[in-house]
Amino acid sequence: MRSVSGLLLQSKICVALVIAALLWNSYGLAIGQTAATMEDPVANDSHFHLTNYIQEGTDIHEFLKIMGNKMGRVALFGIPLQQQWSYENSGDSAPTYYLQTDSPLYYYSFTDAYIAMAYRSLSKEDQARFEPMITGFNPTDMYAADHIRRVLQTFPGVFSGIGEFSIHKEFVSAKIAGETADLQNRALDRVLDFAAEVGLVVILHNDMDVPFPKQGAPPAYLDQMKALLKRHPNTTIIWAHTGVGRIVRPIKDHAVNLAAILSDPAMKNVYFDISWDEVAKYVVSSPEATKITADLINRFPDRFLFGTDEVAPRSQESYMKVFYQYQPLWKLLTPEASEKVRKGNFARLFDEARPKVRAWEAAHKTASQATSESGAHISFEQE
Repeated sequence: MRSVSGLLLQSKICVALVIAALLWNSYGLAIGQTAATMEDPVANDSHFHLTNYIQEGTDIHEFLKIMGNKMGRVALFGIPLQQQWSYENSGDSAPTYYLQTDSPLYYYSFTDAYIAMAYRSLSKEDQARFEPMITGFNPTDMYAADHIRRVLQTFPGVFSGIGEFSIHKEFVSAKIAGETADLQNRALDRVLDFAAEVGLVVILHNDMDVPFPKQGAPPAYLDQMKALLKRHPNTTIIWAHTGVGRIVRPIKDHAVNLAAILSDPAMKNVYFDISWDEVAKYVVSSPEATKITADLINRFPDRFLFGTDEVAPRSQESYMKVFYQYQPLWKLLTPEASEKVRKGNFARLFDEARPKVRAWEAAHKTASQATSESGAHISFEQE
């Protein structure tokens, strides 16, 4: 016979799924209402930073005006790192970017609360255009997964995923105070396991190679990255920028290596975003490069997402520049592939993730949340 506790747990999960379904229906209605009041957008943005490396940025209400009717939905996050202003290093010159000083970066967890409160300041209709992401954790810390859990329980109904967070990133990794992140750290495995449990979308930055590699040497991090992806087949992972950096150029046979990942059934959970003007620069650098990229995307149209990787833009022109930079690519994609990369794949991944996350939150309420809801219910009955 099933234990009473087992039956209670099963009932709790069933109730959570029903609640999540109701919430999702309401959310879907909001999306439909939003779509009905605006022109058809040209894209959804899978990669956007509302704030910069000193935690300053664009007011979210102003950003909505910048989006206008050009951008439909946006994956919303801050920067998980704060650039230290060291007087010993730069004097009165305050750095606003990590390349402007030799001072270290450090993990800044408050970014998650800031993003959550910005999102909550919006109307339901405007909230339907955003998918907030958790970024304020240290991926070398075995407690990182616990931070993500606390954020979900503190701000239920807000987040859909985690990221962008970085493991190997040119210029940045060496500047972060404390332990250096790597792909074989059990702390990272705990984070990705928890993401699978909850249903969170993951956006992960990891350079495929080191800057200025030795000619003929294999990509430094490709095999480790593939091993990580295979260890987490139930986690939806978007590999940011296809593994490319500012000076970490597309490796020799870059498209061949991406195709090998996309063809492997053991990595069917893996997607790539083509965000960042540096990535676009490589893609449109020559007709040959653009054709190679277009052929790859046309072959795997369900596995790529457009993103801007813009940081706290001040105008629609600056925000949309990456989209227009890709015009040569859009022209070579089939209509089906173009629609999926620009909009459809974003909608599919986040529409699948959000109800799963809401169900997990409903099934894992804190004691204070349960008490608060119980009190509200009693007060209603007494009235």
